[in-house]
Order: sequence, then C-alpha cells, then structure tokens
Amino acid sequence: MDYYKKKQFLAEVNEKDEIVGKIEKWEAHKKGILHRGYTAIITFEDKLLLQHRKHPIFDNVFDFSFSSHQVYVKDTIQDDVVAILEGLQREWGTHAENVIDDIKFVKKLSYKAFDDNAGYYEHEVDRIYTVELGKLPEINYEFAYGFFTLHKNNSDKLEDSRIQSLLAPWVNVMLKKD
Repeated sequence: MDYYKKKQFLAEVNEKDEIVGKIEKWEAHKKGILHRGYTAIITFEDKLLLQHRKHPIFDNVFDFSFSSHQVYVKDTIQDDVVAILEGLQREWGTHAENVIDDIKFVKKLSYKAFDDNAGYYEHEVDRIYTVELGKLPEINYEFAYGFFTLHKNNSDKLEDSRIQSLLAPWVNVMLKKD
C-alpha cells in the first residue's frame, strides 16, 4: 500500500479545530497529537455503506464509509470537499460525477482512541459529511476487506452492543445521542 508510505502532513489543531501547526501524519498518530480528519458517510438509494476497513491503524473494523485526513499540498491544507473527492476515488473507485447532491457537512466531533494492535492513536477533530451517490461504487480492496449496505431505517441496529465492538471508535462516538 504505497499510499500509507507517503510522507504527508496534517493540520495539527486545538479543541476548537483551529490550526496550530503542521505535523507529519505518522508522528501525529504515534504521539496521539490532536489533528484534523474527516469521515464521509456514503449513501446510495436509502442505504448506508459501511466499509470493512483495511488500514495500519484500527484495521478490521467497520467505518461509515471511509475516514481520512485533509493533507497539506505545499503549504495549503486541502479543502474538505477536495479531500473527500480524492478519498472517494482512492478507496471507492468513484468520481465526482457519481455524487448526485452536494457533499453535506453534518457535524464535528472530537475523540481519542488507542489501537493496541498497531500501537498508534487516532486523536482527531473529525468533520463528518454525507455523500449521496447515484450508483453503487466499486470498493478498492487495497483499502478495505469489503463492505456492506444497511438500510437507513435500520441504522439503530448499529447501537447493539455486540455490533459496537466491530465498529471504529469514531463511529461509536457518532452513534452516541447528543
């Protein structure tokens, strides 16, 4: 997975999601430094897509539908939508033409979780978005073991404690009632 070997810089942020610096991706994850990320929840025909994540950190868990980071391109942090569109292409093999409505911001959440298996942290201000697609994408198996769809009306099933242990930590934070 050459993507994970790339040297990338993330936005180091404070709890208010204000950029306080620039930090190398793996350093941020090793030291548990708060940084900015995003989660894109893909919907297709009233279904949610859950990705069975294949990743160096929090491998083998289920995510709504993929999560990544806005990265610095030269000295400018990526716009959220640009980062999401790149992620859609990279992890789901689909392009902007398949997005049938505006990518919608839902909320921000902050969390910190340690992956015992990898020895790394996720400590993020996570910007959550929804992305409605016109056709079912083809997952890239370099980034996922697979995926499944869940009808939106059945999303409460994810709150079952047996299922929660299979979800990425940030998904469990998202599911908590405000």
